[in-house]
Amino acid sequence: MHFPRHRAPRALGPFSFWLSLPQLITWGSVFYTFSLLMTPLEAELGMSRAESSLAFSLALLAEGLMAYLVGRWIDHGHERWVMTLGSIWVGLGLIAHSWVTSVTAFYAVWVWLGLGLAATLYSPAFAVVTRRFGQDFRRAIITLTFLGGLASTVFIPLSSWWIALWGWRHALWALAALQLLVCAPLHAWLLQNTTPHTRHGEDQPPAKSSVREHLRHAPFWLLAVFSLFMMAVTSALPAHMIALLQEAQLPPSWVIAIPAAIGLIQVVGRFVLFVFEHHWDVHTANRWIPTLIPLGLLVLIAGGLHPLAASVFVVLYGLGNGMNTIVKGTAMAQYVSRHHVGQLNGLMGVPIALARALAPLTVGLLWSPVNGYGLALGWLLVASVLGTAALWMAQHLALRPPRY
Repeated sequence: MHFPRHRAPRALGPFSFWLSLPQLITWGSVFYTFSLLMTPLEAELGMSRAESSLAFSLALLAEGLMAYLVGRWIDHGHERWVMTLGSIWVGLGLIAHSWVTSVTAFYAVWVWLGLGLAATLYSPAFAVVTRRFGQDFRRAIITLTFLGGLASTVFIPLSSWWIALWGWRHALWALAALQLLVCAPLHAWLLQNTTPHTRHGEDQPPAKSSVREHLRHAPFWLLAVFSLFMMAVTSALPAHMIALLQEAQLPPSWVIAIPAAIGLIQVVGRFVLFVFEHHWDVHTANRWIPTLIPLGLLVLIAGGLHPLAASVFVVLYGLGNGMNTIVKGTAMAQYVSRHHVGQLNGLMGVPIALARALAPLTVGLLWSPVNGYGLALGWLLVASVLGTAALWMAQHLALRPPRY
């Protein structure tokens, strides 16, 4: 493949902007397009909804299994090849998807795509900017998530239009072309210089540090608890949001409009953080942002699923989830190690994949015709409170003055 020779931007703003475009495309063309493919594939391959959903769970598991290796390669300076080949891998997977004629091939393609997502979505991109921009990596991550958060807004209508226009098989060719002709060249051009970009006076990688050293200390494990519990909550709620709002007796138009607005609310939260982060203490912001999610759940439970309580919940959840992505993306670098962030986050790949896959099922099992989502909401509230408390404790231990 031909790598562009034009000099790539080194400044944080332009670099983050160009790196965010493949994020927008990959989240949109793979992650959010899956739901649009379920119905035609179920009809063509004779699958049930459970059978088609299994493909996405397999992709999440494959992504988690690959996460540590991807993080290790990026920590060793191979981000250009990882993300460029990852985009090619995803593009080839989308082409293969267009030829699927059996359930087995459908599952195999989504395992393939899951491996590619591990090399192209937020985790590797966060590791790249964390290595390159020292203490400024947080602002770069906010930019990535701000634009990446628009993926559903852009690609759900775009992919739906292409499927209606050309059929799902040819629509996948168009999505593959975006990976091969836009994402892969962008990664190859942008990540030319693999040397970490540090400013004068910033800390350099310690000569003899290792990932194992960080595993001996509580902050890593507390952040793992924070990530797992929050991932469980934010994975379970979207899957049940429509049914939950219907149970709150909202008008049908609101039941559809409110979940559709969550993506926009998340982007608003990230925009607020982008504008005001220089005026807020970063550790104070990290401490209070995650509390918006349990606060929203508490309002919903205390309000007895009243429509007003449901509306307040959606706003708090949308803002909290939008900004909490930045907290989860930066906490490991801020409170454990910036130099091993790829591998440390990669170690949580499989547990997080399992949490993402099992949490919606758990909420479904906790629902009952008599109590509705009452017990499930209580479980989600406890999980979000425990996750927030784990972050607070990790922050406290990491920032406390050393004892002499």
